[in-house]
Amino acid sequence: MNRELRIGVLGAGGLGRNAARVIVMKEGVRLVALCDRKGFAFAEGGIAPEAIEALEPAQSVGTLESIGALAEDSLGEVLERSETIDGFLLTLPNLPNGFMPGVVERFLDGGYSGAFVDALKRTRAMEITLALDGKLKANRCTYITGAGATPGLLSAAAVLAAQSFVEVEQVDIWWGVGISNWDAYRATIREDIAHLPGYTVESARALSDEKVEALLDQTEGKLVLHHMEHADDLLLERAGVVASREQVEVGGIMDTRSARKPVSTTMTLTGITFEGKRASHRFVLGDETSMAANVLGPMLGYLKRAVWLRDNGIYGVFGSTEFMPIPLRGKYAGKVLAPEEVAAQYEAKA
Repeated sequence: MNRELRIGVLGAGGLGRNAARVIVMKEGVRLVALCDRKGFAFAEGGIAPEAIEALEPAQSVGTLESIGALAEDSLGEVLERSETIDGFLLTLPNLPNGFMPGVVERFLDGGYSGAFVDALKRTRAMEITLALDGKLKANRCTYITGAGATPGLLSAAAVLAAQSFVEVEQVDIWWGVGISNWDAYRATIREDIAHLPGYTVESARALSDEKVEALLDQTEGKLVLHHMEHADDLLLERAGVVASREQVEVGGIMDTRSARKPVSTTMTLTGITFEGKRASHRFVLGDETSMAANVLGPMLGYLKRAVWLRDNGIYGVFGSTEFMPIPLRGKYAGKVLAPEEVAAQYEAKA
């Protein structure tokens, strides 16, 4: 696949805005559309990340000079311009469960034919998404779901790790995320709160910012989560890695007051080898990698895979565990650069 992919991003919160920074540093992809609840931006030549970074957190991308416009129906405005867009990154809220699948269905009803990837986390939301398979096929669309970090990067690692064993007993995912300001990831924080005892999807979504801040004050900014309803279980069952979803356990710690990870993110798969020995494989993410890096990188790789599948006449919705992402080379690949030099290159070429 040598052609440049023209990408749209639906959702301009923390992940959506960081997508612009990642895309500009990758070869073969160009961000041409971005939207939030209040407006949209569209530019055939590409949307520069420094323009997005200059916005205040609550400021709409619709206020971007010359390429943006405020709109009551920003999704509809992007849909009208979607004919030349190869695929969409869905960085929309996961709450309520039917919200993101509903957006996709609207694009299908509007006649869009292309590719989608999401970073859905909740099992029930993914079940709703998988039910769109027939409609996606009818529109000649290809969709890869659960393509972020978990599920996504870590569940894909579990698929590879499972190959050493004749029986997989357990998959344990324990993640750590650090962000310095929860305002940048409001939807993500509410999604995590929904996993806490005493909360539901509806009650977490209905929390005001003041109530979220009060809850975080009580916990010193940390959310400790166990037995999460995470779609890694569905994806690994669907791929045949485990016989039952109950064999998959997901939990983690979110620190909303520090960019430093409170714990390392790990995937541990335990199984029995053909010699009858029990062993575990562990995949550990570097503590220096951010949530945005570990979500957006895999999403872009899976979007490239989805476009490849569509180009080869394979349509419908698939889990991230069913395919490997296609790597996108960095624009500075092959050069030995210090991190600060990469940052300088990014600033110069953005």
